[in-house]
Amino acid sequence: MTLNPIFDRAKKRRPMRVAAFMSGTGTNIKRLIEHQKRLEKEEGRSPFDVVFIFSDRSDGSCMGEEIAYKNAIPYFSYDIRAFYKRHGIKFGVNTPEGLRLRKEFDQVPARLIEAFDVDIVALGGYMSYTTIKGCINVHPADLSIKTPDGKRRYTGINAVRDAILSGERFLRASTILTDEGIDTGPILMVSRPIQVKIPMPLDELKRDKALLHKVVQEHQERLKREGDWHIFPRTIELIARGLFALNEKGMVYFEGLPFPDGYRED
Repeated sequence: MTLNPIFDRAKKRRPMRVAAFMSGTGTNIKRLIEHQKRLEKEEGRSPFDVVFIFSDRSDGSCMGEEIAYKNAIPYFSYDIRAFYKRHGIKFGVNTPEGLRLRKEFDQVPARLIEAFDVDIVALGGYMSYTTIKGCINVHPADLSIKTPDGKRRYTGINAVRDAILSGERFLRASTILTDEGIDTGPILMVSRPIQVKIPMPLDELKRDKALLHKVVQEHQERLKREGDWHIFPRTIELIARGLFALNEKGMVYFEGLPFPDGYRED
């Protein structure tokens, strides 16, 4: 059996080069850069280096330029919605034309990736589908939980809400290596759990839409702080150290051992 490291540290003989993609406040990207600096301070050199930041928003709603400026990192933006509007197509990839345009849009960041000799793309709150391969994404759910027919139960933008409404007692975040699907790639890490705390019986909460929304937002923020902000930079670090690999079937291995449902540090 052959194991292929996601990043071959021995072959590259240099820090892993990371492109950080974001659309909004970029808190995950901030934590990634902070983690890099912490490793530099503790070890003298980080095993990874964020070499540029890219945003698909140019309308002032993204904090990417500010983050890049504060950390002296190159920054680029190309507005995806303006791109679709210029071509007279509704934003999205649910139609053949929409997907074709998305692939055309992605040629721009793909050229940046090539120019900067990037090894891994870190999606930190990048809110649109990308056709670029080899990305690391963080998702606010335990993607190892499956439906009876074997599909991942909590995918998409409403994962936290769906988990709470299903009666889950704990929430976790997951990092994945992206593929062509939505939240379908190999699971790399799963965070420690946070407990679900609701102010009333679930049946009553389901009927109170405003309170339900508030509860979901509170849990999403708590999961981001206690889940995303830990496993996202940690996953990038462990990939950069050459500890994650895939076999010929795409199963995840960590330090040579199989982890089909992701590596957990708890």
